[in-house]
Amino acid sequence: MMRLLSIIHAVIFSAVLTAPLIHSLKIASALGVLEWTPELIAKEDYFKGDVDIVNGGIASLYSDPTVDLGSNSETQLLLQFGSHKNLRTIGTVAEVYYRIVANRKSEISSLMDLRGKRIGAVRSTSSEYFIQVYLATVGLKPADYTIVNGLGCLQEPCGAGTFPTMLRDGKIDAIGMWEPSVQLGADALGSDAVVFGGNQTTYREIYNLATTAEKLNDAKTRDEIVQFLRALKQAENIFRSDPQKVIDRAAEAVKTNGTLLEAVWPVHRWDVHIPSDMLDVLVDEDKFVAPNSGRQALPRESIATLIDSSVLDEALQI
Repeated sequence: MMRLLSIIHAVIFSAVLTAPLIHSLKIASALGVLEWTPELIAKEDYFKGDVDIVNGGIASLYSDPTVDLGSNSETQLLLQFGSHKNLRTIGTVAEVYYRIVANRKSEISSLMDLRGKRIGAVRSTSSEYFIQVYLATVGLKPADYTIVNGLGCLQEPCGAGTFPTMLRDGKIDAIGMWEPSVQLGADALGSDAVVFGGNQTTYREIYNLATTAEKLNDAKTRDEIVQFLRALKQAENIFRSDPQKVIDRAAEAVKTNGTLLEAVWPVHRWDVHIPSDMLDVLVDEDKFVAPNSGRQALPRESIATLIDSSVLDEALQI
C-alpha cells in the first residue's frame, strides 16, 4: 500500500510540474486618458479570464516581457516600431477627433488668427501633430505659431502648468489635444471660448491595441488576445449604444467626473476595427515621428508589416 501511495504521489507531482501555467493576460495602457476605459469594461463584464491592466503603453511591451498588449495613439505606435519591427497593431480601442479651444480675447475668431499665437500642445505626440496638420489646412506652418508644452488636466481644479489654467491665465492663447483638457479650457474661458474642430476630418487620434509577432505566434497567448478582442467589441457596443451605463465607471477609472465625460463623448468613436486608411495615416504621420526619433521616415512596405488584421478577423468570426 505504501509503495502504491508513493507511486500515486509521484505521478501527481509530475503532473503538477508538467501542467501548463495558468496565464493572466496583461495589458499596459495610459491610465490617465479616457481612451483606454473600454478595456476596463471588457475586463470586468465580458472577458472570461484573468486580465491585469497596468499603467504604461506600447513601450511596455519591450520594457516588461510579461505585458501581452499595449495601447497608445498611433504616434507612439510609430515611435516604437522604428526600433522594434516585431510590433503589430491589431485593432482600435477608440478614435478621437481632436479640437482646438482658443481665447477670443486673444483676437482669435478663425484658425487663421492662430498665426503668431501660443498654442498649448504636448510636444512630439499626437497633440503637436494634430496642430500641424490642422493648421496646415489654412496655410499655417509650424514657424507661424509657437507650441508651448504643458500638462493635461482631468478635472477641476487644474493645477499650475496645466493647459486649462495656462489658457485662463493668458499664458497661452489656445489648446489643441485630447480630451478633457480642451473642454476644461473651454469651461475656464466661458463665453470667451472659441472652439474649432470636433467634426474636422483632417486628423483623428487612432488609439490602438498592439502586441508583438512573438505573442501572436504563441497559440495560447494568441487565443487569449482573440478572446479579449471579442470582449472589447462587446464593451464598445455599450459605449456606443448606451453610454449612460458606463460613463460613471469610465469617469471613476480616469479620476474625473461623469458630467465632463458626457460633454466630450461625441468626439470619440468607440469601435474595434482596422481603419481602412490606417496604412495611409501611418505613412503620412511617420514623416512627423521619424525626425523626432532621429531616423529617416520608413518606406510604405515596411510600415505595412506593422498592421495585422488577422487577429481581429479571427475574433469577429461567429
